[in-house]
Amino acid sequence: MNQEQKQQIATDTADGIYEAYPNLWERFGDKGYEHTVKDNHHHLDYLETAWELQSEQSFVDYAIWLETVLVSRNVETALIIDNFRRLMDIVPRYTETTQGDFMLGCLDRAVRLLELPQHKRG
Repeated sequence: MNQEQKQQIATDTADGIYEAYPNLWERFGDKGYEHTVKDNHHHLDYLETAWELQSEQSFVDYAIWLETVLVSRNVETALIIDNFRRLMDIVPRYTETTQGDFMLGCLDRAVRLLELPQHKRG
């Protein structure tokens, strides 16, 4: 993905989240929206790194770390899961099939883990 594509994916994802959860505007305002766009750039960067390393686990580790950070900032795990699911819908449009399939696997694995109660994640 080039930078223009990443920006499109990040913006489309943030727009979808804020449309689905309008209360986020009240909770986090414009800064929250900007952070959501920036966070999606990070998600995409980590997906690309996982692809380069051929390591789904590196993205899963990132997702666990991300949850810790965002939950401490009053962002629910459900919103992270929603974000990753939105990426699952969008990313394949911007990637070659093998890379897209790999990234979908990373996102799916992260979602399945985040859906588990924390005490069952071992």
